[in-house]
Amino acid sequence: MASLNVGGLGEYLREQRRNAQLSLRQLADAAGVSNPYLSQIERGLRKPSAEVLQQVAKALRISAETLYVRAGILDAERDRDEVETRAVILADPTLNERQKQVLLQIYESFRKENGFGGTEDGEVDPVGPGPGTEGSTSKGGRPAERPGHEAGDDDNGPRRTAG
Repeated sequence: MASLNVGGLGEYLREQRRNAQLSLRQLADAAGVSNPYLSQIERGLRKPSAEVLQQVAKALRISAETLYVRAGILDAERDRDEVETRAVILADPTLNERQKQVLLQIYESFRKENGFGGTEDGEVDPVGPGPGTEGSTSKGGRPAERPGHEAGDDDNGPRRTAG
């Protein structure tokens, strides 16, 4: 049987758990995984899925992408800049969780627009259509005009002028 290269991940998780001053049981409960399973991950005996890593990262309040790299799910060299950018966004204490997710979605949409890959499992999908598509905004950042309507028209039809 091939050896699992997750010892580094387990050691890192244990270190992060201890820094957060959580017991193994507390982290397992917070992450929604069993205590024995988390123990096996920490000891390098099990390779967790991206979903489990995401749950553990959320419970520890650390970047899931960092765990993905340590688990070999993301390529460290190729994805380093992206991972670091995501980690900085996720670590910002001045943003709430919803704001962080929206920011990550915008970041991913810009990366796709510039030709730097699509989404993979565990990555955030962009929000709605991109610039220049129906339902988006005009170049000035305002909502795109509906056909047959002019700027300033209300929902009651075209503006009438005295005359």
